[in-house]
Formats: sequence, structure tokens, C-alpha cells
Amino acid sequence: MGFALKKKLSYFQIIAISFILIILVGSFLLMLPCAVKDGQPPTNYIDALFTSVSATCVTGLVVFDTFLHWSVFGQTVILVMIQIGGLGFMTLMSMVFMLMRKNIGLHERKLMMQSASMLELGGVVKTFKRILFGTAFFELCGAVILSTQFCPKMGLGAGIYASFFHSVSAFCNAGFDILGRYGEFSSLSYFGNNPIVMITIMCLIVAGGIGFLVWDDFYKNRFHLRKYKLHSKIVLSTTFTLLFVGALLFYIFEKNHAFAGMSVGEKLLHSAFQSVTPRTAGFSAVDPAAMSDSGILLTDLLMLIGGSPGSTAGGIKTVTATVLVLNALSLTRHNGNISIFKRRIDSDFVRQAAAIFVTYFCAVVTSTLIICAIDNFSLKEVLFESFSAVGTVGLSLGITPYLSFASKIVIMLLMFGGRIGAVTLLLIFARKKSAVLLARPTEKISLG
Repeated sequence: MGFALKKKLSYFQIIAISFILIILVGSFLLMLPCAVKDGQPPTNYIDALFTSVSATCVTGLVVFDTFLHWSVFGQTVILVMIQIGGLGFMTLMSMVFMLMRKNIGLHERKLMMQSASMLELGGVVKTFKRILFGTAFFELCGAVILSTQFCPKMGLGAGIYASFFHSVSAFCNAGFDILGRYGEFSSLSYFGNNPIVMITIMCLIVAGGIGFLVWDDFYKNRFHLRKYKLHSKIVLSTTFTLLFVGALLFYIFEKNHAFAGMSVGEKLLHSAFQSVTPRTAGFSAVDPAAMSDSGILLTDLLMLIGGSPGSTAGGIKTVTATVLVLNALSLTRHNGNISIFKRRIDSDFVRQAAAIFVTYFCAVVTSTLIICAIDNFSLKEVLFESFSAVGTVGLSLGITPYLSFASKIVIMLLMFGGRIGAVTLLLIFARKKSAVLLARPTEKISLG
């Protein structure tokens, strides 16, 4: 029966179903009376489901403050879903197989390859072992560093717990926080001028969002950049370009708005953080609603781009954005070939990049039209929320708790689609058809 089911379902469908199962289990656990703090009524199903989707899809959009509403049990459920959603269900299943010393078959290896967006089937098990070890290493290091700042403020037990929670949330690019004790929905604003906390969170976000393929390349080749695969070179160059340009623009746009009253050093720190967090972490050290229109639009663009393939991040991904830009530049040079780092990119990848962008763009536009028709929010607020959901970011201009039932459904669909990715989402509904050996006649059309 199980084998027959495997043969009927594609790898992409199995990945999607695994996320749905995790979401459903989490939603029922969050409905339990023990999941909320004393004095709070049990959570209704739509809000429990919304939180479960947000956690499993490592987004961070919340209808309740995580610290003030959820009990330790509820927060633990959220944290487990963040970890599973960040790594992917098949990563954890492979860990279970390895612990049980069971052989991992070809079907499972292919499924693992698809779930981690790996390029080759060879060495997939070894790569997954390194992913698990690397994740544990980064999250433990982050927790240790954060505990030096949290423990003096919160006490030993609460400080260690908060350090571990935020380290996992940051590495998985989830954006959930339990700092509501310093103000409802305050996120990292209380520690906004603490460089140790801010830089640690930034490093964890970048480490998680840069992609497991890049870390595997680093493990094999260390600092010999010339030996890196083309994928890693594109990811690293694009990531650092976006971080630098983003930080510079945020400093220019927000020095007299959201960063007004700060010293130059604080402005630089917040500019760097604001450049990192939309890629797709969702922590905030300043109120996004206090940002200028230019800053909000820049945040929208960064949320759409997101992180890198095979990572804990969402968005169209850095590689997709780079391929689209290179394709546009090639047209200006009347050159049909797209080359970077002395390598040519196949035209199939260009078409795939265009399909990903169109899918995300249509999803954002459609959801924005629906929510604007249902709820009484401004276009800026709804567009920001839609970009945040589809990019699995978690930043908001404050409208999430006030969304109607129908709007929450729309945002949940965006979060789910953003987490599993446009390619997976499109291929879920793809049907295998026999190739038709027929070439239709071509005819010229006008573009642009």
C-alpha cells in the first residue's frame, strides 16, 4: 500500500503533503487549553491554524503576541514546527532513519534531494548529515552568545530558554520572538541598540538563508572560491551585494524617519539589520510603520527576493533574481547567451526563473486585490502584508491581528505557497504527458 502510494505521488506532492500534515497536527495542539497561558481562553481553530501555518512555513506573521498569549507548551509546539519547517520534514526523517540505522532507499534519496533543492543525487545522505550537524552547530553557538545578554535581563532559566528559542527562530528565518515581556509585538526593539544581540541575530539569519548547498561547498573547498560551484558563487555575490546596497539605502531613507534621534553608529547598526531581516527573517528592531514610503518599498523588494535556494528562507530566491537581471542585460547587448563567472546559464533556467517571478507576482497582486476588497486597510499595508507572507518574512505594518477570516485564509495560502516554493507548487498539479513530436510553425510577435 505504501509503495503504491509512493508510485502515485510525485516527490513534489509528497513534500507538500508532509507540510500540510505538520500544519494540521500543530493547529490541533495549539487549540489545547494547555497551549495558552492561565486566564486566556482556548484559541479558536482559525487562529491556531494561522499560527501553525506561520510557524511551519517559517514566516512569523502572528495574530497573538507569542510570549503573552502562548504558554511554554504552546511556545514549544511553535518552536518545534519552526525547526521542522526550516529544515524540511525529509531532513528530519532522514535523521530518524540514520538513528535507527535503516538503509535509505533510492526513492527516499530522491525525495531528500528535492526537499533540499540539491543539484545531484550522489552523496545526498552525507550532505544531509552535514546539514543536521551544521544546523545544530549554528543554533547552539547563537544560543550561547545570546544567553550572555538575555540571562542578566531575564534570569538564568528564562534567559537560556529565550536564547535557544531566538537562535532557532533566527537560523530558520522564522521571525517568531518571545520578547513580549518588554511590550506587545515589540520583537527586538528592546535590544535594538545592543550590538551583540543584533549582530548575532543577523549572522544567524544570513547563515540560515544562504543555503545548505553553499555551506556544503564551503565545507569541501573552504576559502578556495575558484573551486566553488557556479550556484555558490552567484548566491554569495548576490547576497553580499543586496546586504551592502540595502544597508546603504536604508541609511539614506530612514536616517530622518525610523532612525531619527539615533547616533551615527546606531543608525549604521539598524541599517544593516534592516537590510538583513526582510531576507526572510521578519524580526524588527524598529516599528515598520514608522518607516518612510521609500523604506517600505525597499523592504517589499527585499522580501520578494528573499534568501537562497536550498535554505530556510523564502522569496523568489537570489539566484532567480540574478538570472532575471542577467537576462535583461543580455538583451541590451543583443546577446542571446547569459554568462556569469565564465559559465553560460542554460535557457531552461531563464524560463524557469521567469515562471517563478510571474507566479509570485500574480500571487501578490491577486491576494492584495482580494484583501483590499474584503478589509478596510490601505493598499500600502495590504501589499506589505502580502509580500511578507509570500516571502515567508513575517514583517507587518500592524494589520495581521485584525485580518478577517477570509483574509487570514488568503495570507495562509500565500505563506504555504511561499514556503514550498513556486516550482514545487506548479509541479504539484503537473500531469505527465507523452511527448508530442510535432513542431508548430513560428511567427513573429511584438514585445515591449
